[in-house]
Amino acid sequence: MKTLHYLLAATSLLPLSYAMADATNYPVTLTNCGTEISVASAPERTVSVGQSATEILYSLGLADRVNGTSVWFNPVLPQFAKANEEIDRIADNDPSFEAVVNKRPDLVAVQYEWHVGPTGSVATREQFHELGIHTYIMPADCDTKDNSTGGDGTRTAAFSTESIYKGITELAHIYDVQAAGEALVADLIDREERAIDLASSLDLPQDLSAVFWFSSTDLGVSPFVAGQLGAPGYMMDKLGIRNVIESDEEWPTVGWESIARANPDVIVIAAMDRRRFPADDIEAKREFLRSDPVTSEMSAVQNNRIVEMDAHAMSATMRSIYGLESLAEALSAMTFK
Repeated sequence: MKTLHYLLAATSLLPLSYAMADATNYPVTLTNCGTEISVASAPERTVSVGQSATEILYSLGLADRVNGTSVWFNPVLPQFAKANEEIDRIADNDPSFEAVVNKRPDLVAVQYEWHVGPTGSVATREQFHELGIHTYIMPADCDTKDNSTGGDGTRTAAFSTESIYKGITELAHIYDVQAAGEALVADLIDREERAIDLASSLDLPQDLSAVFWFSSTDLGVSPFVAGQLGAPGYMMDKLGIRNVIESDEEWPTVGWESIARANPDVIVIAAMDRRRFPADDIEAKREFLRSDPVTSEMSAVQNNRIVEMDAHAMSATMRSIYGLESLAEALSAMTFK
């Protein structure tokens, strides 16, 4: 019953004219991240800007309609490796506007608003729309979030997986694959529930605390750590963990001395293929935690309560639910004095 309840909650975010619909009646008109879009028919050619959008499209069975991908943090989910090999990766990081347009897409599916927003690093939505190319930004990056503050934006309310389910359901409707969308949402809700149930069954300390370390511009400088309201905050809240970082920013920088004073019981570190910063390397993170005179004294380091998690799961994506699972499983193998 819980799964049905959450599925209905997710689809209630959509207009009644197409929530849980059997087939799409075009045109599809909806408001996406503050912009009204109207799609006249199911897109045949799509470029994705962001791994989250890519993997959701693949999960909906739409790999054959994806002509180019970009912005990757981790290897693609294993079940999509073969399909992904056949699709052009136009950029590991930010693609150029020209590279996207040259693929002649009907629609550009975007993970982060800062790539295709008012000051888009790739282009503005208007630039694409002027060429007759639709844009769709994943709601998880704009619902309950203010991206006008710069950087990674600031959450105005806590991230909820309902925004992930909303994005899946809307894309499924745009592409007329509603059954695939409903099945994907139901599976993710079930996985979410089971991870929460696992954590609830553990004898965890009442005051269990954690910090999520994404990366740092250099080892030793203040790291990018997860604020209260993003995807890591969601994971901690669902599993009964206190976030020692009190900021509402998505990824504030906080000094190691402050983190050490808070002395979190668990440190979650991001694993990624990206190598923009020295601390992107997971082994560099581990070595720093063990060798630095400040961090090496932390309880989590001394007791080896360090959890590796896909960087992509730490963003507001479908993989956040996989991150919830991996964190619950890691906690089940830990002991706390």
